[in-house]
Amino acid sequence: MRHPILISLCIAGSFGLSACEQRINKDEVDRAFQEVNVVDESNLSDIMLTVADPNEAVSYFARAVKDKPERIDLQRGLAKSLVRAKRNPEAVSAWQKVTKHADATQDDTVDLADAYIRDGKWKEAEATLDSVPPTYETFKRYRLEAMIADSNQEWKKADSFYEIAVGLTTRPGGVLNNWGYSKLTRGDFSEAERLFGEALKHDGSLFTAKNNMVLARGAQRKYTLPVVPMDQVERAQLLHTLGLSAVKQGDVETGKGLLRDAIETHPQHFEAAVRSLRALESG
Repeated sequence: MRHPILISLCIAGSFGLSACEQRINKDEVDRAFQEVNVVDESNLSDIMLTVADPNEAVSYFARAVKDKPERIDLQRGLAKSLVRAKRNPEAVSAWQKVTKHADATQDDTVDLADAYIRDGKWKEAEATLDSVPPTYETFKRYRLEAMIADSNQEWKKADSFYEIAVGLTTRPGGVLNNWGYSKLTRGDFSEAERLFGEALKHDGSLFTAKNNMVLARGAQRKYTLPVVPMDQVERAQLLHTLGLSAVKQGDVETGKGLLRDAIETHPQHFEAAVRSLRALESG
């Protein structure tokens, strides 16, 4: 009589163990899926902040923030996406919300200042940066400080901030171009030309720096193109800029010749240069 009871207990025990194993396996699977979802979400967020269409990224992060409003990383993603989409007033509001979060950092405050500048609110940007401790030294902070000093025509401060910013990054091409443009607006053309050249040494693809360098040379009546990397289309565009610079200096015939060179150099029809040359020849 004992054997059936023993067998029943064994069977019951085996079923209990099986159920326990199933529960353990289910818990492990759920945890694994949660980990995969976190990784996938992180990768998707990175994609949205880099290669995705900016407005699609805004929609993605707006939905994510609505679902998980406590997540500061998603709030930052929304703010950055709005900046990428050039929706500047909305970006300011988004960064303001980020800076009020309990886990906000000084980086977030600097990003708010950047958003203010993009929205043309220079005084607000300056006040925001003034709230950041002076011991907090980053490339972006000093680049923005330099831009604000420029807007206030505080040239010594601007030069100092630009110099510090250049020393805080391994990719100073963009900030050197900004610094050169600052010198260009002040009328220091030779120093501007030098800074644009430095920018191009660090990043030869910066067409804005090439164009600015040609403007600086034209202002000095240097009517030859600088020795910098350029393709045929860029060469034509730079000749066009140089031609207009010559005209502005009163060297009209030189300007016409440079515009003709631009038209001949361009691999396609160069409407802007043709229009400029016609205007000069007709009047």
